[in-house]
Amino acid sequence: MGSTIEDFSFKALLATLPRGEPLDVTFLKEKGLSPAHASHLAKAGWLDHLGRGAYMLPGDTLTRDGCLALLMRRYPGLHVGGKTALDWRGTRHNISFRQSVNLWGEGQVQVPAWLSERVPCTYQCTRLFDRPHDATIKALPNGHPDVMVSVPERALLEMLSDVGKLVTLEDARSIVESLHSLRTSVLENLLQSTQRIKVVRLARTLAEDLNLPWAALARTVSEKKGGGTRWIAVSKSGERLALKR
Repeated sequence: MGSTIEDFSFKALLATLPRGEPLDVTFLKEKGLSPAHASHLAKAGWLDHLGRGAYMLPGDTLTRDGCLALLMRRYPGLHVGGKTALDWRGTRHNISFRQSVNLWGEGQVQVPAWLSERVPCTYQCTRLFDRPHDATIKALPNGHPDVMVSVPERALLEMLSDVGKLVTLEDARSIVESLHSLRTSVLENLLQSTQRIKVVRLARTLAEDLNLPWAALARTVSEKKGGGTRWIAVSKSGERLALKR
């Protein structure tokens, strides 16, 4: 197919496009390219088609953060949470090769097949808190500005919510023990807002067992929330953990 005036205009635009990131139709439209024009450019070899409404520059290599940034622009509130967020913020335990990224959000999120092939991820929309805590989701220092990651205090509670599902009891204990410099005021606000009693009780039990600085705080919040009977958590190895009321 021969080149058109639009093709040459797009060639001039190439220098301004981000590398390592997929280009969706919303972004391209902001650059003055309609979906029809984007489709034409893909057929002409100026773009590689990834999937519905998504392209990449020929010869480019998509990065993890570039892919996640696209997804988070599509779904406000979507963020990296739980064990992955703690890992990215410096607290690691038993990190496996090509570990799945734990994504958290609200509502239905469709992760395109082309993205999950490049960035293995899990998604959950558990409503952990009774109100928004936007200030507890931030980009990493020197990280991609559009990739939101839970701060350690929020990530801790998200990780505890995953105990028995994506996180083993042993891993949770080791991670909690290795967490340092948690901000008490932030943790208190989040604990008080936590809707899942299991998470509050698990935080209290581990903090008390490990004699952590915020154990008294977790105990106070747990006692205020009350309700229910004593819970027992059992790990895959058979370890039993009593969750206090």
